[in-house]
Amino acid sequence: MLADASRVMPDSLKFEGDKLFFEQALDGAALIVHGRNSHEQHPNSPKRKRLIATRKIKALTVDPEMPNATLWNPDHASFEEAAAFADVASGRIAVIGGPLVFDMFMDRFDTFWLSEAPHVRLAGGEGCFVGVPERTPHEVLASHGMKPGTPYLLDAAHGVTVTPWRRKD
Repeated sequence: MLADASRVMPDSLKFEGDKLFFEQALDGAALIVHGRNSHEQHPNSPKRKRLIATRKIKALTVDPEMPNATLWNPDHASFEEAAAFADVASGRIAVIGGPLVFDMFMDRFDTFWLSEAPHVRLAGGEGCFVGVPERTPHEVLASHGMKPGTPYLLDAAHGVTVTPWRRKD
């Protein structure tokens, strides 16, 4: 799960090591892609170029509340068109969710970094991918041709890890 039943990431799912890993990855990204309900809310957030997937608009447009953000309706413009509109022609793209946004890129990821907090339970929560909890996140990633690498321990006290899932050769 990536959020509770009210679609909010609760404090019980927030760990300092995971937050640091996430922020450092975003600092190195040329573009961040997410849905309208996802946002990292870090000090550097307003500086980052982003695409916000939403069905509330048709044409690509600059978000009136965030000048570095482009509002993008994937039904009306391709990802490549949206990236060009955001003036991003190269560099690493960070897709931070939610489930429908992850699903759009599932067959395009080079690497998906899956964080897991095994001792946290969010009954009725929002699955991290389309198809979760009917399938595990591992099954979803494997079904898209990805395999796990070696996990990194982010928080020993809580058993929090992050595992790179990469495209099979």
